[in-house]
Order: sequence, then structure tokens, then C-alpha cells
Amino acid sequence: MSLIRYNNPWNLFNQLQRELVNPELGKLNDDDASVATANWAPSVDISENDKAFTLVADIPGVNPDDIDISMEKGVLTIKGERNTENIEEKENYRRVERQSGSFYRRFTLPDSADAEKIAAKSEHGVLTITIPKQEVAVSRRIEIQH
Repeated sequence: MSLIRYNNPWNLFNQLQRELVNPELGKLNDDDASVATANWAPSVDISENDKAFTLVADIPGVNPDDIDISMEKGVLTIKGERNTENIEEKENYRRVERQSGSFYRRFTLPDSADAEKIAAKSEHGVLTITIPKQEVAVSRRIEIQH
């Protein structure tokens, strides 16, 4: 079974309506995770094998130095910003399909994740985050000495 990302067409309208009613909601506040703080969200693939979890995020056009990855209380957070390019309008024609602005994704990690050994790399606009699993203690028989 494959997962299909669903983008609700009313999300943008609802966000605009909320910001018109309360303009303070449009401002970023890192301490308040309950407020929508992103203009767009990068697509992320998540996979798992015996040794690690892997997150692969498409973040083209963003300098890796401008991406902040943090881990706190079992939640992995990826945030950053893609700047808008100067767009020249000609004869009242303008087309912009690429999203820009801040992005923010959060992932709750399972207890088996080893938060101390998380590694990230970026190549050609693809961010890969590897989260190793903790080594599970192997049960063994203990001899009683007498």
C-alpha cells in the first residue's frame, strides 16, 4: 500500500481567514508549537530497517547551513526557509509554482531511536537524516558459581 499526500485546497483560505481575524498568528514563535508556523512543508519519505530509521526530505533551493535540525523530548524538528526570487512581471503575466517562505516539520520518534547518534547530510537538495536504533541487550544465561 502506498501513501498519497493530500493537500486540502481550503488550507490556504483558512490560514488567510485566521490571519485576518488575528494578525498575531502569522508571526513565527518558536516556543509555541501549536500555532501554524510554516508557509509550506517539504515532502518526506520515511523508511526503517534493522539498524536505523531514515528520513529523506526534498528541500531544493535551500542552503544546508540554513536548515535547523533539532531533537528534544523524542521529537525531531526540521525547519528552515526558502527565499523568494525576484520575479519580473511582463505584460500582466506572472506564474509562480514553487513555494517559498519558512517550513517546519516535526516527527515523534519511537523509543528504540538513539537520539545521540542522529546524522544528517544534504546532497543536491535532498536532505537525508539517519536515526540509528538503540542496541538491544541480548539475553544470556548467567551461570551461578558455587
